Amino acid sequence: MLYVVSYDIPDDGRRLAVAKTLLDYGQRVHYSVFECLMDEVLLAELVGRLEGSIEDDEDSIRIYTICARCEKETRIIGKGVVVRDPEVYIL
Repeated sequence: MLYVVSYDIPDDGRRLAVAKTLLDYGQRVHYSVFECLMDEVLLAELVGRLEGSIEDDEDSIRIYTICARCEKETRIIGKGVVVRDPEVYIL
């Protein structure tokens, strides 16, 4: 499943920690927006890590689920591509 994760975190240290965590799960497509291809297990793992990195009363992280039909209809204006499953997996 494709997830779009965005965040608004005023503290530099927490914002950097969240960005580094998200790089483990997806690709940055904008300064505070990531696209992540994950199954439910990875999503739960990511949520747990993010919850431990923020202050609930100051920070905001939003995770949007993009269904397969919606993903196909995603439009990008300008440069960039939607994250796709790679055709080749290297183990």
